[in-house]
Amino acid sequence: MFPQSTLTEPEIYGVLSNPRRRETLAALWDAETTYTLRALSERLATAESGLDPAPRALRESVYNALHQTHLPKMDALGLVAYDGDRKTVTALPASRRLTPYMDVVTRAGITWGEYYRALGLVGLFATTTTLADVPLLGAVDPLIPATVFLGLFAVSTAYQLTGGRVRWWLTRALRR
Repeated sequence: MFPQSTLTEPEIYGVLSNPRRRETLAALWDAETTYTLRALSERLATAESGLDPAPRALRESVYNALHQTHLPKMDALGLVAYDGDRKTVTALPASRRLTPYMDVVTRAGITWGEYYRALGLVGLFATTTTLADVPLLGAVDPLIPATVFLGLFAVSTAYQLTGGRVRWWLTRALRR
């Protein structure tokens, strides 16, 4: 079978309706490499249980569900390349089309949308209070908070768009 080139909205929501499929995509995007089924199931089981290592029964349950249901479904839709014989899985470029449908949660436990809204509101508040001559803040030039918060938006956007690869590169460079 040839993978579909475009997914319909019901297919997209069908894939993303399951937490294990969402976590699978997030793990594959994060790693940007081929996962073994065993390693992927252990990662998902750890995330589900909050224990490292996750209980054996949960790891086996996740392994079986991925192998029998989730990965074949995503493979048929052209989102991942799943080799059931070798038990390897890789995200395909088409899977990135689902990114707008997934609200990614930061390490702080909030979504990027919430983060940007809060950053915008705080920046707007800081800038307008300097313009309104509020005591103590009225002495600050309004360009200072505006510039600081625009800089924070730029740095945050760069971090989000690179998916933390800069952090990965720095960690790798420091190990040498």
